[in-house]
Amino acid sequence: MASRTTHPVLDTRSLNRATLARQLLLSRAEMPASDAVAHLLGLQAQNVRPPYFQLHARLAGFRPAELAGLMESRRVVRMVTLRSTIHTHTAEDALTLRPLVQAPRDRELGNFRKGLVGVDLERLGGLARAFVEAGPRTPGEIREELLEHWPDADPQALSVAARCLLPLVQVTPRGVWGRSGQVRLTTVERWLGVEPAREPQGGEPGRDGLVLRYLSAFGPASVKDMQVWAGLTRLRESFERLRPQLAVFRDENGVELFDLPDAPRPGADTPAPPRFLPEFDNLLLSHADRTRVVPADLKGRTWTGNQAHCTLLVDGFLAGLWRLDADGRLTVELFGKATRQEEDAVVAEGERLVTDMAGGPAGAGAVRFGSIRG
Repeated sequence: MASRTTHPVLDTRSLNRATLARQLLLSRAEMPASDAVAHLLGLQAQNVRPPYFQLHARLAGFRPAELAGLMESRRVVRMVTLRSTIHTHTAEDALTLRPLVQAPRDRELGNFRKGLVGVDLERLGGLARAFVEAGPRTPGEIREELLEHWPDADPQALSVAARCLLPLVQVTPRGVWGRSGQVRLTTVERWLGVEPAREPQGGEPGRDGLVLRYLSAFGPASVKDMQVWAGLTRLRESFERLRPQLAVFRDENGVELFDLPDAPRPGADTPAPPRFLPEFDNLLLSHADRTRVVPADLKGRTWTGNQAHCTLLVDGFLAGLWRLDADGRLTVELFGKATRQEEDAVVAEGERLVTDMAGGPAGAGAVRFGSIRG
């Protein structure tokens, strides 16, 4: 392995600009929403609306109807994948990513073994599959069906077992902009009408390909960065296999970073316009060291208790929070002093958000500065 001194050092601003470029946040990309979802390896979707705001921050001319149409045509789906959380993925990625993240699902299931004493998991998986493939079911209906077979088991453990054993997707209208619907689940196979791809023996080709795609969307990055993003362990072997074809750097703390040789790495002085990101945006969740976007003194400021806030980037870094009310008024809370030029840019970007995402042109005073927490 090469010595530490042979690898160029990327400072925090250089890492910031490289990551923003991969995330389509330096300038809005001219690409279809489906291509963006694929490039970004999915959109964090714990709540229904964030995927739409993630794409608005990244794509030129994006409107919610575009992603809603992809949902309704089943070209994208909502399911539990990375970090045991719900993501919006393309149909193709739903089929290939879910097998690759099965190991964390198995570990999660292991935490509920005490509530599954006497439960035949293979039989449970078969019964749950038949039940949800006969028609999409709510989590409560799945739980009640399984309790009929194992009345002494822990109800929550039975629900977790079904979720961990099966690749379940949330069917529409759940997740469609402007519509409402409770969570109803079926298998990805039934929803898409195809058989899911299986991870190759040993997992090397699948994992190696995932490393390359992760670096394309989130690099430069360390092994630990990707493990945090994916919720996977033991990825070092994939990085070492790929090392001959990767560029290698160090951050200012000496941590080894990998990247695709031809991936964009703009200069540290490249302008970064303000961007309004929703809660749970993957930009803030996909690295072990988040100082490339979140200054150390602002760590933890995007949360209040267990509530995540929508975040504002200024000059590429976390600089505040925001809230868009039902009446189309946007409140921006800045963490520190901004220049007049920065405030004007934030207002202009905020007015664009209101116009595109709140159903009408931004009127006078549509964007105001204040506290979003009371």
